[in-house]
Amino acid sequence: MIVRRVLSAGLLAALATASVSACGAQSSEQPAGKAAAPAAASAPATAPAAADAAPPVAITDPWVKTTKKGMSAAFGTLVNNTDSDITVVSGASPLSPKIELHEVVDSKGKMVMRPKEGGFVIPARGTHQLQPGGDHIMLMGVTEEVKPGAQIPFTLTLKGGETLEFTAVGKDFAGGKEDYQPGKDMDMDKSHG
Repeated sequence: MIVRRVLSAGLLAALATASVSACGAQSSEQPAGKAAAPAAASAPATAPAAADAAPPVAITDPWVKTTKKGMSAAFGTLVNNTDSDITVVSGASPLSPKIELHEVVDSKGKMVMRPKEGGFVIPARGTHQLQPGGDHIMLMGVTEEVKPGAQIPFTLTLKGGETLEFTAVGKDFAGGKEDYQPGKDMDMDKSHG
Protein backbone atom coordinates (compact mmCIF):
# COMPACT_ATOMS: atom_id res chain seq x y z
CA MET A 1 0.00 0.00 0.00
CA ILE A 2 2.86 2.39 0.73
CA VAL A 3 4.33 1.56 -2.68
CA ARG A 4 1.16 2.77 -4.38
CA ARG A 5 1.39 6.15 -2.65
CA VAL A 6 5.06 6.70 -3.45
CA LEU A 7 5.56 5.29 -6.94
CA SER A 8 4.35 6.83 -10.18
CA ALA A 9 1.78 5.02 -12.31
CA GLY A 10 4.44 4.13 -14.91
CA LEU A 11 6.79 2.64 -12.36
CA LEU A 12 3.88 0.82 -10.71
CA ALA A 13 2.94 -0.67 -14.10
CA ALA A 14 6.54 -1.82 -14.63
CA LEU A 15 6.58 -3.44 -11.21
CA ALA A 16 3.25 -5.12 -11.94
CA THR A 17 4.69 -6.61 -15.11
CA ALA A 18 7.81 -7.82 -13.29
CA SER A 19 5.94 -9.29 -10.33
CA VAL A 20 2.45 -10.52 -11.22
CA SER A 21 2.20 -12.60 -8.06
CA ALA A 22 2.84 -9.59 -5.81
CA CYS A 23 0.02 -7.61 -7.44
CA GLY A 24 -2.30 -10.58 -7.09
CA ALA A 25 -1.48 -10.75 -3.39
CA GLN A 26 -2.19 -7.04 -2.87
CA SER A 27 -5.61 -7.04 -4.51
CA SER A 28 -8.05 -9.78 -3.57
CA GLU A 29 -10.45 -8.53 -6.27
CA GLN A 30 -8.12 -9.48 -9.17
CA PRO A 31 -8.31 -13.14 -10.23
CA ALA A 32 -5.02 -15.00 -9.78
CA GLY A 33 -4.98 -16.16 -13.43
CA LYS A 34 -4.96 -12.63 -14.92
CA ALA A 35 -2.07 -11.72 -17.21
CA ALA A 36 0.28 -8.84 -16.47
CA ALA A 37 -1.16 -6.62 -19.22
CA PRO A 38 -4.61 -6.20 -17.58
CA ALA A 39 -2.93 -5.48 -14.24
CA ALA A 40 -0.80 -2.79 -15.90
CA ALA A 41 -3.88 -1.36 -17.62
CA SER A 42 -5.57 -0.87 -14.25
CA ALA A 43 -2.51 0.87 -12.74
CA PRO A 44 -3.38 4.37 -14.04
CA ALA A 45 -6.81 4.09 -12.42
CA THR A 46 -5.21 2.97 -9.15
CA ALA A 47 -2.58 5.73 -9.02
CA PRO A 48 -5.05 8.68 -9.12
CA ALA A 49 -7.27 6.91 -6.58
CA ALA A 50 -4.28 6.59 -4.23
CA ALA A 51 -3.49 10.29 -4.66
CA ASP A 52 -7.14 11.21 -4.02
CA ALA A 53 -7.21 8.90 -0.99
CA ALA A 54 -4.86 11.09 1.06
CA PRO A 55 -6.14 11.12 4.63
CA PRO A 56 -7.85 14.35 5.72
CA VAL A 57 -5.20 14.83 8.42
CA ALA A 58 -1.78 13.26 8.91
CA ILE A 59 1.35 13.76 11.01
CA THR A 60 4.94 13.81 9.80
CA ASP A 61 8.03 12.94 11.83
CA PRO A 62 6.21 12.12 15.10
CA TRP A 63 8.48 11.59 18.11
CA VAL A 64 8.33 11.35 21.91
CA LYS A 65 10.95 12.68 24.31
CA THR A 66 12.62 9.81 26.15
CA THR A 67 11.96 9.57 29.87
CA LYS A 68 12.35 7.08 32.71
CA LYS A 69 9.11 8.09 34.44
CA GLY A 70 6.77 10.98 35.12
CA MET A 71 5.97 13.21 32.18
CA SER A 72 6.97 13.49 28.54
CA ALA A 73 5.76 15.15 25.37
CA ALA A 74 5.14 14.22 21.74
CA PHE A 75 5.96 16.33 18.71
CA GLY A 76 5.68 16.35 14.91
CA THR A 77 3.95 18.30 12.16
CA LEU A 78 0.18 17.97 11.75
CA VAL A 79 -0.86 18.19 8.08
CA ASN A 80 -4.35 19.14 6.85
CA ASN A 81 -5.13 17.79 3.36
CA THR A 82 -8.61 19.34 3.16
CA ASP A 83 -10.11 22.69 2.17
CA SER A 84 -11.40 23.35 5.72
CA ASP A 85 -9.70 23.97 9.05
CA ILE A 86 -9.39 20.85 11.24
CA THR A 87 -9.21 20.95 15.04
CA VAL A 88 -7.50 18.31 17.18
CA VAL A 89 -9.44 18.22 20.46
CA SER A 90 -7.81 15.37 22.44
CA GLY A 91 -5.27 12.58 22.44
CA ALA A 92 -4.76 9.11 23.88
CA SER A 93 -1.91 6.61 24.18
CA PRO A 94 -1.39 3.38 26.13
CA LEU A 95 1.79 5.05 27.45
CA SER A 96 -0.14 7.57 29.57
CA PRO A 97 -3.45 7.56 31.44
CA LYS A 98 -3.74 11.33 30.94
CA ILE A 99 -2.86 13.29 27.81
CA GLU A 100 -3.42 16.99 27.27
CA LEU A 101 -2.87 19.28 24.31
CA HIS A 102 -0.49 21.98 25.58
CA GLU A 103 0.98 25.29 24.54
CA VAL A 104 3.89 27.32 25.90
CA VAL A 105 3.24 31.05 26.27
CA ASP A 106 4.94 34.09 27.74
CA SER A 107 3.21 35.15 30.95
CA LYS A 108 4.71 38.22 32.64
CA GLY A 109 8.17 37.45 31.32
CA LYS A 110 8.07 33.74 32.17
CA MET A 111 7.42 30.90 29.77
CA VAL A 112 4.56 28.79 31.11
CA MET A 113 3.00 25.58 29.89
CA ARG A 114 -0.78 25.25 29.92
CA PRO A 115 -3.59 23.32 28.22
CA LYS A 116 -4.41 24.77 24.79
CA GLU A 117 -7.98 26.05 24.87
CA GLY A 118 -9.92 24.79 21.87
CA GLY A 119 -7.19 22.34 20.83
CA PHE A 120 -4.81 22.55 17.87
CA VAL A 121 -6.27 24.17 14.75
CA ILE A 122 -4.66 22.98 11.52
CA PRO A 123 -5.45 25.48 8.74
CA ALA A 124 -6.99 24.28 5.47
CA ARG A 125 -4.25 22.83 3.23
CA GLY A 126 -1.74 23.82 5.91
CA THR A 127 0.31 22.50 8.81
CA HIS A 128 0.56 22.95 12.57
CA GLN A 129 3.93 22.44 14.28
CA LEU A 130 4.19 20.49 17.53
CA GLN A 131 7.64 21.35 18.83
CA PRO A 132 9.70 21.77 21.99
CA GLY A 133 8.95 25.14 23.55
CA GLY A 134 5.65 25.40 21.68
CA ASP A 135 2.48 23.39 21.13
CA HIS A 136 2.86 19.72 22.05
CA ILE A 137 1.03 16.60 23.20
CA MET A 138 1.66 16.26 26.95
CA LEU A 139 1.84 12.79 28.51
CA MET A 140 1.35 12.69 32.28
CA GLY A 141 1.97 9.71 34.52
CA VAL A 142 3.94 7.81 31.87
CA THR A 143 3.44 4.11 32.61
CA GLU A 144 6.79 2.80 31.30
CA GLU A 145 10.25 4.05 30.39
CA VAL A 146 10.53 5.57 26.92
CA LYS A 147 13.88 4.59 25.41
CA PRO A 148 15.39 5.83 22.14
CA GLY A 149 13.71 4.06 19.23
CA ALA A 150 10.64 3.02 21.24
CA GLN A 151 7.45 2.78 19.17
CA ILE A 152 4.63 4.64 20.94
CA PRO A 153 1.07 4.43 19.53
CA PHE A 154 -1.18 7.51 19.66
CA THR A 155 -4.74 8.38 18.73
CA LEU A 156 -5.74 11.99 18.21
CA THR A 157 -9.45 12.86 18.18
CA LEU A 158 -10.64 15.60 15.85
CA LYS A 159 -13.61 17.91 16.28
CA GLY A 160 -16.46 15.91 14.80
CA GLY A 161 -15.23 12.58 16.22
CA GLU A 162 -12.81 11.43 13.50
CA THR A 163 -9.46 10.07 14.67
CA LEU A 164 -5.85 10.01 13.55
CA GLU A 165 -3.75 7.03 14.65
CA PHE A 166 0.03 7.09 14.40
CA THR A 167 3.19 5.74 16.00
CA ALA A 168 5.81 8.11 17.42
CA VAL A 169 9.45 7.16 17.94
CA GLY A 170 11.28 7.66 21.25
CA LYS A 171 14.05 10.24 20.85
CA ASP A 172 16.62 11.71 23.23
CA PHE A 173 16.29 15.49 23.40
CA ALA A 174 18.05 17.59 26.01
CA GLY A 175 16.54 20.89 24.85
CA GLY A 176 16.63 23.41 27.67
CA LYS A 177 16.80 20.67 30.31
CA GLU A 178 13.03 20.78 30.66
CA ASP A 179 11.41 20.03 33.97
CA TYR A 180 8.22 18.01 33.48
CA GLN A 181 6.87 18.62 36.96
CA PRO A 182 3.26 19.83 37.11
CA GLY A 183 2.45 23.33 38.27
CA LYS A 184 5.88 24.84 37.72
CA ASP A 185 6.66 27.92 35.66
CA MET A 186 9.52 27.57 33.24
CA ASP A 187 12.38 29.99 32.96
CA MET A 188 13.12 31.35 29.48
CA ASP A 189 16.15 29.04 29.25
CA LYS A 190 14.18 26.09 30.67
CA SER A 191 11.37 26.02 28.12
CA HIS A 192 9.08 23.01 28.15
CA GLY A 193 9.18 20.36 25.48
